[in-house]
Amino acid sequence: MQLLAVGLNHTTAPVSLREKVAFPADEIGQAVASARAWFGRSNAAGYADEAAILSTCGRTELYAASHLPDGAGSGVDAAIDATAHFLADYHKLPYAELRPYLYTLPQDNAVRHAFRVASGLDSMVLGEPQILGQMKEAVRQSEAAGGLGTYLHQMFQRTFAVAKEVRSTTEIGAHSVSMAAAAVRLSQRIFDKIS
Repeated sequence: MQLLAVGLNHTTAPVSLREKVAFPADEIGQAVASARAWFGRSNAAGYADEAAILSTCGRTELYAASHLPDGAGSGVDAAIDATAHFLADYHKLPYAELRPYLYTLPQDNAVRHAFRVASGLDSMVLGEPQILGQMKEAVRQSEAAGGLGTYLHQMFQRTFAVAKEVRSTTEIGAHSVSMAAAAVRLSQRIFDKIS
């Protein structure tokens, strides 16, 4: 089984591009179904048997699992390329415009990345707590759309357990705030009075 994550975030892409590639919350299920259909009818058949999409203000990521054999090298590269093409095609963007901003993470790197994202370690505000809820909702919607099979389901359940453990055994969540709260605090430091 092969796993991959393809996406862009606040460290890899400007806001203008992230806005173009974002999936509205009420379209996640439809987008997951589109991804599975796209892989099924394109030359990427077999490259993504399972799919989940996470889309927030700071990131858009597509997680995919395939029954390509382990060590399928060029098959994994083709799956990553096909996933990047899907994102460009779905959002009607030129592939060449999108590709330089995407990160592509195969296998263990994709799992580690999911752990970091859910734990708030890959957020603009370190430890921000909202990402875990956003990821859980994205997984719920992806599952409802038929995108999750055994492999992604297990990976995300483990991801949520790791995030919970990180938050309960470290101080990461002790002083975390949302982006909005961080902006208010910064404004209060800069300006005498905020009304």
